[in-house]
Amino acid sequence: MARALDLGICGLKWTAPPAGLAPDRAATPDSRGGAGAGTEQSREEQDSLVPQRTKTPAFRGIGNSTSCNYILLFTSLGFSHTTKLKGSGEGLGKIIQRFPQKDWDDTPFPQGIELFCQPGGWQLSRERKQPTFFVVVLTDIDSDRHYCSCLTFYEAEINLQGTKKEEIEGGAEVSGLIQPAEVFAPKSLVLVSRLYYPEIFRACLGLIYTVYVDSLNVSLESLIANLCACLVPAAGGSQKLFSLGAGDRQLIQTPLHDSLPVTGTSVALLFQQLGIQNVLSLFCAVLTENKVLFHSASFQRLSDACRALESLMFPLKYSYPYIPILPAQLLEVLSSPTPFIIGVHSVFKTDIHELLDVIIADLDGGTIKIPECIHLSSLPEPLLHQTQSALSLILHPDLEVADHAFPPPRTALSHSKMLDKEVRAVFLRLFAQLFQGYRSCLQLIRIHAEPVIHFHKTAFLGQRGLVENDFLTKVLSGMAFAGFVSERGPPYRSCDLFDELVAFEVERIKVEENNPVKMIKHVRELAEQLFKNVRESKSSYGIPESSTANRRIPFASSYSSFPKD
Repeated sequence: MARALDLGICGLKWTAPPAGLAPDRAATPDSRGGAGAGTEQSREEQDSLVPQRTKTPAFRGIGNSTSCNYILLFTSLGFSHTTKLKGSGEGLGKIIQRFPQKDWDDTPFPQGIELFCQPGGWQLSRERKQPTFFVVVLTDIDSDRHYCSCLTFYEAEINLQGTKKEEIEGGAEVSGLIQPAEVFAPKSLVLVSRLYYPEIFRACLGLIYTVYVDSLNVSLESLIANLCACLVPAAGGSQKLFSLGAGDRQLIQTPLHDSLPVTGTSVALLFQQLGIQNVLSLFCAVLTENKVLFHSASFQRLSDACRALESLMFPLKYSYPYIPILPAQLLEVLSSPTPFIIGVHSVFKTDIHELLDVIIADLDGGTIKIPECIHLSSLPEPLLHQTQSALSLILHPDLEVADHAFPPPRTALSHSKMLDKEVRAVFLRLFAQLFQGYRSCLQLIRIHAEPVIHFHKTAFLGQRGLVENDFLTKVLSGMAFAGFVSERGPPYRSCDLFDELVAFEVERIKVEENNPVKMIKHVRELAEQLFKNVRESKSSYGIPESSTANRRIPFASSYSSFPKD
């Protein structure tokens, strides 16, 4: 059964803060009403990415059809000309257009989205910056995640405000208008979805951006309508080929099993940035419910790192605050008493070093900082040594023969996407060993109206001889394992790769402990299954030729930062 592509499209733009938030910035006459107010309204209408309509668009009802379970939003944030530009040009985001115009019952419009689209604050620039793209994760009150794909670009704004005194010949001073200064204001396009297809969303946003800035002869409303009408097949379904109507082709391929995380190359990148020992420390930190904070100069690297760390926890699911990109206005969240996984930009690293109970990872510098007050429990032996050895063999395949007098030809690393799956396969084997025999300790309690599945923690630790092991005790007492028991405890349910591994492969893993060749072979078999599960989505472009008139940004330069495939 197909499900609708749950998307929200937002167009966001810089707006100066109101006078009450910036006392040093005087309001212009336009902000006081009168003739200037009409001028302000017309400017915001001109800034809109999609023409304003007095009637509801024809595709408005698509989200309410019986075959669609989700909605699509379109929003524009516009620049306010009612406040004088001064100093750094810091301002606020303002929504000037959205689709749908009213919230639908099943999915309300995400509040505060303008904060997350510009996490460092809405600021003007003296030069046109390259377009940027990153993915923000928002979690609603029902713990459902919404993936916000943000494409930000800069448009020229002419600043005509202010006067200056010019000294003319004869010593007299007269007041004259300053030379008009060109500044650039950010505008963001955002797709909000419950589904994680970052490359497809990047392609769709890139296409809408290109049509807009190059004034191509394509209706933006048609692009959005076609995006609204797209239905995504359920997990394991057939491929979905669709077009936005601008000579493009988008191919969506859902994973075979939606329970398995989709990581791309983010896990391999995390190990490349931090190294084996540091990632294992962060892995143990999140499993034992410690606070983990990433910082980097790249928003997308923050998003990828948080997703990678969470994916390593599979089959457990992280149930605490998860904010890969935290806006500057919400930094006080870092003082929360609950565990979390959060990412912040490196410009705030001087502020975060004052936190005493947070493990801080510097993605750009490749280091982590563990406060003295935190006792970080480690994996039990021999699992820790086996995991480190397996990761070393995968990430550094030449290490084993580095001291040979006559080493074999250099062993090449797997390509990045397969390397990502091989690393994840090592952690799958680790969890299979940690949780082996867990089903024998499940108890069904029938004294309630509905049967409750209980896990006998003491019996499990006693069987494994790990009653006094601090790490496993904390893991079994955590919320992530409670969710694991609730989800995987019932005997009749859909099974995935982890269930098969625990049921049939644990003995094989034990036999291969001291045989690196067989261990690597098994890891690659698991990695191949993880790789086949993804079945990547693709996109291609055939942008129509734009007229030479009214072109504000050349197509080649404006779209060069977006991949063709």
